[in-house]
Amino acid sequence: MKKETILLKTAIFFIGLPILALCIIIFPIFTKEAATSSTRIAFILYGILTTLYLSAIPFFIALYQAFKLLTYIDRNEAFSDLSVKAIKNIKNCAGLISILHLVCMPLYYIVAEVDDAPGVIILGMIFIFGPMVVSVFAAVLQKLLQNAIDIKRDNDLTI
Repeated sequence: MKKETILLKTAIFFIGLPILALCIIIFPIFTKEAATSSTRIAFILYGILTTLYLSAIPFFIALYQAFKLLTYIDRNEAFSDLSVKAIKNIKNCAGLISILHLVCMPLYYIVAEVDDAPGVIILGMIFIFGPMVVSVFAAVLQKLLQNAIDIKRDNDLTI
C-alpha cells in the first residue's frame, strides 16, 4: 500500500465515523423527542429523520466507492474503466442525496415556521447544495478521466 492512499483511506474512515455516530446515537434521541412532542410536528420530524437515514445509505455507498477508487490507484489501475465506474457511482450517490433532501425541503420549511427558526431552511439547503457540488465535480472528473482513457487507448494503438 502506498503512503499517500493510506492517509486518504484513513480520512474516508474518519469522514464516515461521525455520520455513523449520528445514525446510531443522535437520530434515535431525536426520534424519542419527536415521539413526546405534539403529534402534528412529530410526523414532520419523522419525515425528516427518515430522509436523513435514507440519505446515509448513498453516503456510505459513495464512501465505499471512494475507498475502491483509492484501491485502484494503489494497484496502478487509476486510468481504467473501473475508476470511471466508481466515480460515476459517487456522482449518482451525491445526486440521490440532493434529490432526497430537495423532496424533503417542504418539511424543513414547516419546521422552520413552527419553531420560528429560518436557519432550518438554510440547513436543508446545505443538504441539497453540498452533495450537488460533489456530484458536479464528480461528473467533471468522470468526463476528464474517460477522455484520458480514450487518449491512452488511441496512443496504445498507434505504432
